[in-house]
Amino acid sequence: MENTGLKILIHASTWFAPFLVPFIIFLVVDDDEIKKLSIQAILFQLVIGVLIFISAILIIFLIGIPMIIIFGIMAFVVPIIGIVKAITGSTFNYPIVGSWIR
Repeated sequence: MENTGLKILIHASTWFAPFLVPFIIFLVVDDDEIKKLSIQAILFQLVIGVLIFISAILIIFLIGIPMIIIFGIMAFVVPIIGIVKAITGSTFNYPIVGSWIR
């Protein structure tokens, strides 16, 4: 249950400062687990942003509509799962980018 508040803040920052808060926490905190989570949160936001942008372009071909819905739901639900995991003390890796950071 170490650093639970910081973990919750990193996940919750998705809705108010998705890049700024994890970046600041990465610079300030010395804990490797928090640094890893901060990098994952930033990368997740970047990847989801790119996927939503590509989906918006693909709306012309209609394939983008279900893609933008799925990625939009992921952008909202994944941080909630992260918050719940932080509260329960479980480890959490962001989907897509979690395996990129060791």
